[in-house]
Amino acid sequence: MHLIVPILVCVLLPKAYSLTCFECIPGVSGECTDKQTNCPNPTQCGNLRIMSYMGDTQIVDINGKSCAQPSECLNASVNFGNVRTTIATKCCNTDLCNSQRVPESTKAPPNGKKCFTCTGTDCTSTLSCLGDEDRCISTTVNMAGNEMKMKGCASKSICVGDVSQALGPAIVIDMKCCEGNLCNNAQSIGLSLLLLVTSMVSVALFH
Repeated sequence: MHLIVPILVCVLLPKAYSLTCFECIPGVSGECTDKQTNCPNPTQCGNLRIMSYMGDTQIVDINGKSCAQPSECLNASVNFGNVRTTIATKCCNTDLCNSQRVPESTKAPPNGKKCFTCTGTDCTSTLSCLGDEDRCISTTVNMAGNEMKMKGCASKSICVGDVSQALGPAIVIDMKCCEGNLCNNAQSIGLSLLLLVTSMVSVALFH
């Protein structure tokens, strides 16, 4: 009897204190169906929305739900000029509280920071950063075995932490961020605008 009690405590306590959240991980089509899942502690329920724009036209809108670590509850954007991708999250701490999708955000105003960006293969143009894009970024990205370089503005969260780690192994070969105006230099490099969409959509949804 003395042995059974601690075994029962170990088995039952994690279930008693776990958080129940909706989970909806989009497939290739971008669609998914809500289901309920028990999350390990310490986690929160999270909603994620990834939106990409080419100019003023929205070209990607993906929504997901799942368990989320506190460090994954963030808002960020990366901006390469003609294409900009935003990551918006909303987290909560009660059972099934992530039923609603994250609302679409309005376009952020310029913040005064400038970084180099690319037009074709010429990367001497400058870009006005928006909202919380407080870093200049230079990336080398692996796309179907081909390496391409891109430059622009990014939020700090894109450069460090969970977003950077999620992008790193499969997509981004090299990513450098810096804080000063025009600090990502003006080297001429190749560019594929749609590459940004592919890479950001591939970020693990609250992995």
